[in-house]
Amino acid sequence: MRVLMIGAGGVGDAAARIAAERGFFDLWVVADYDVARAERTVREVTQRHTTHSLPGDPKRFVAAQVDASDASAVTALAREHGATHVFNAVDPRFVLPIFEGALAAGADYLDMAMSLSRRHPTDPHGTVGVKLGDEQFAQAEQWEAAGRLALVGIGVEPGLSDVLARYASDHLFSEIDELGTRDGANLVVHDADGNEIFAPSFSIWTTIEECLNPPVVWEKDRGWFTTEPFSEPEVFDFPEGIGPVECVNVEHEEVLLMPRWIDARRVTFKYGLGDEFIGVLKTLNTLGLDRTEKVRVPSSAGPVEVSPRDVVAACLPDPATIGPQMTGKTCAGVFVTGTGTDGRPRRTYLYHVVDNEWSMATYGAQCVVWQTAVNPVVALELLARGTWSGSGVLGPEAFDAEPFLELLAAPKPAGYESPWGVEDR
Repeated sequence: MRVLMIGAGGVGDAAARIAAERGFFDLWVVADYDVARAERTVREVTQRHTTHSLPGDPKRFVAAQVDASDASAVTALAREHGATHVFNAVDPRFVLPIFEGALAAGADYLDMAMSLSRRHPTDPHGTVGVKLGDEQFAQAEQWEAAGRLALVGIGVEPGLSDVLARYASDHLFSEIDELGTRDGANLVVHDADGNEIFAPSFSIWTTIEECLNPPVVWEKDRGWFTTEPFSEPEVFDFPEGIGPVECVNVEHEEVLLMPRWIDARRVTFKYGLGDEFIGVLKTLNTLGLDRTEKVRVPSSAGPVEVSPRDVVAACLPDPATIGPQMTGKTCAGVFVTGTGTDGRPRRTYLYHVVDNEWSMATYGAQCVVWQTAVNPVVALELLARGTWSGSGVLGPEAFDAEPFLELLAAPKPAGYESPWGVEDR
């Protein structure tokens, strides 16, 4: 296997560090628009390889420059390195050119977030316009005809949450009423003086996109429909000391993926944002600072055009750099209700928790990006082994969950003895 990973931000950097511990690939190209970032990742992974006596040749990692918005550039770079798999580790605005560039190069493809929706004007009937992933699923026949696989939504959410839903369907439930993805944390970021600061642990560009779009809900007798942003608040009690967190409806890929392969009456996604974060997002929306369309602003060099959302992202700390200032744990999982295999009512939360102290000490990566990055690496190894295989555009639910969960737990770094859990409620 020869992997072209596009994106050397927090998640891409963490994925390379995780992959260095495994021997399933021959080449891992780290590509970024800013080649210096790619070179830094390769340099640090190589140093880590030597320090920790990791398997394989450290020269398996090489850096490259690429414009992720240019499908032909992606194709050319994939062909140059003989990539068998293109791994998309950048934000979702670049999904389609990377997706299409991989197919043109004759490579398989993986991503952690799907093609963007069109802002659906919510009407009284909750009509959904272009949904997350629609533009990728529209090309499924082309991928099938080429005998190539696009494994979409294989981060943590979507990704591991979808794998856990498939596991619940196959092993724990005979009938499912609701698959409810629930994400929460007790993370806190401090400045150099110890004061708590506002610093999102994941891409603010992506967070604005998914939180301010009308959320999508799926029901068996209705299909997909939208609700208001931040609707249906509920307090969800997260495990391993995180505790109760208020969660609200957010647009997310699980709701668009799970119903395609798993039989359930309802599918939802709720995110534990907190009052402060919701307030910030609402203010950005009110001021128009969530917009991606460029506006003209004055500068010392004359008028320039900038995207307000890009300005917001530039003003906040890079999520990849806040790990040393952050404490707490993050949790991703799916709350499943319905009828158990014994015929009795069952309510079960299947989850994955990562402690920031552990991920920083073990990988030098903050917990949210590490938790996202580990899953595509596991999926790539399953594809390399032939344990997972297929063609077309497929989500994680299309594959057997057990091999994934077994590989997620092995090898077991110190302090990571129970990577995922099942809690009946």
